[in-house]
Order: sequence, then C-alpha cells, then structure tokens
Amino acid sequence: MTNAVAPTLYTAFGLRIISEFCLPELPQTTARAGEADVAIKTGDLSEAWNEYGAQDDYYAFIDGRFLFYVPEVAIYSIQGGKEIIVSPLTGAEEKSIRIYLLGTCMGAILMQRKTLPLHGSAVVINGQAYAFVGESGAGKSTLAAAFLNRGYPLLTDDVIAVSLGADGSPPVVIPAYPQQKLWQESIEQLGMESDGYRHLYLSKYAIPVASGFAATSVPLAGIFELTKTEGEEVKLSRYQGLERLAILRLHTYRHFLISHLAGEQWHFSTVAGIASRVDLYRLQRPSAGFSVHELVGQVLLAVLEGEKVMQG
Repeated sequence: MTNAVAPTLYTAFGLRIISEFCLPELPQTTARAGEADVAIKTGDLSEAWNEYGAQDDYYAFIDGRFLFYVPEVAIYSIQGGKEIIVSPLTGAEEKSIRIYLLGTCMGAILMQRKTLPLHGSAVVINGQAYAFVGESGAGKSTLAAAFLNRGYPLLTDDVIAVSLGADGSPPVVIPAYPQQKLWQESIEQLGMESDGYRHLYLSKYAIPVASGFAATSVPLAGIFELTKTEGEEVKLSRYQGLERLAILRLHTYRHFLISHLAGEQWHFSTVAGIASRVDLYRLQRPSAGFSVHELVGQVLLAVLEGEKVMQG
C-alpha cells in the first residue's frame, strides 16, 4: 500500500503538476502550488466505481469524468484536464501505481486539455522532432534509445504530446520527462550497461536519461510508423493522402478515449492539421533479428532528403 506525501511540484508534458504521490521520474519545479496546472490527489473511489463501473470492464465515463480501474493496482479518476484522484488498492506497489498514473492518466489529461497524445517516442534530429509510433512491441523505444546512444536528444517515451498552433505554425512536441522504458533484451543488444536500472514489470526497466534529455518543445517535422514484417530487409515508404489520417488516429494514445474526452471533431481537425504539415512514413523492420542500426540509417536518410526538399 502506498502512502501519500506532502504535496510536491513537478513538471512534465509542459504542465506544472502538484502531487500527493512521490513521482521520482519527474523533474521537480520551483513554481508555487497555486500555479499548478494539474493536481494529483489521493481519495477513495470505491463507491464511485461500484456505482458506475460495469462488471468485467475497466473504464467508465460520467459527465466528463473518466474512471479507470486497474485490478490489484488502483482506481483512478481524471477530470477536466486538471485533476487526477488515485485510490490505491490493497497491496498495490507504488511503481505499479505510477506506471498507469504517468501513462493512461496523463494521456487522458492531455486529451482533455486538447493536446494530442500519440503512442510512441520522439527524438531531436538537427533541431527538429521526429516521432516513432506503432503498436506495443514494435520497437519504438529501442529505436529512440539507439538515437539517444548516438547523441540525439530524447523528447519523450511512450506518450508523445503534440500541440498544434492555431496560426498555421508547425506542430510541436512537448517534452515529457527524462526516462525511457526498455526491455532487458534491448538493453543488452544496444550494448548498454544493464545494472542499476529500476525494474518495472516482467523484464522491462526504467532507464533514466540525464544529459540526453531535450527539456524544451521542438517543432515536429516527421512521423515514422514502425511495423514488423516477415521479410529480411528494412523498408521505408511514404504515406500519402487520407491514409495519413487513419495512421494518426490508430496511433493516438488510447484512441478509444477520443469521443469521450476530446470529441471526434477536435481530433479530426488536429490530425488533419498535423498531416498537412509533417512527413509521415512507414518503416518496416524484420520481425526476426536485431535491425535497429539499419532503421537508424533509414530514418537519417529520410530526414536528409526532407531537409533537401525544404531547402530546394
């Protein structure tokens, strides 16, 4: 069972967060409590879940309030883009509570605040942000880690917060917090030291990112959808037309929440605006073997070609 602590101020996704839970993943900020954008509090949500939650389901929606139930972990309430209430369940580990708090809950907060959350990782290449999206297990974090190891700053891992300006300016990626989550296999294949990382679940570990973290928002220039193929070669192709909108919807973080938390009209106009301003690629990798270095090469070639087009 977790214990609440004195409220502490943090920053992530461009938000000032005051939390009754210790969040060691997030940088602390010196802002005053009254200036916080989001408050994370403890509370008893058992009655609310018993009333509104359906049996064998994990989500409920009540007048703009989103209830989220994770067996053996916690019940969460997310409301108005400003408040998260956490009701820990008996025996829950703090690290498990934080995984969902910084994942699904923050994705919901972003959506309620009309900031698009994409599922993936983003790095900075030549002063611009490039996002890697895809299904779970596609290799997004591993690809971002390979770029990080080559000196390219990391912006975010797991949830990509994209803000679209109203004046036709390029969309920007808002930095999350200085941490990656990698499987043990990826850590070993990338030649990284495997000792000292905090265990999350199964064989996945939290990897702190210190000097390699980009702490300011960066214009988004390209999105790569990472997929697996039974072939033996890495392949890169460009998405065209309306399929670009379908890809951005598919890889919106927890896209089933769109209609409940943000509205279909907002989401469509946002992804349409992004699709008209950035390049969108399909990056296929062999399902067998370790091809991340070839993937890095393909991404860098695409970035170089895109820069030549912009300059020409």
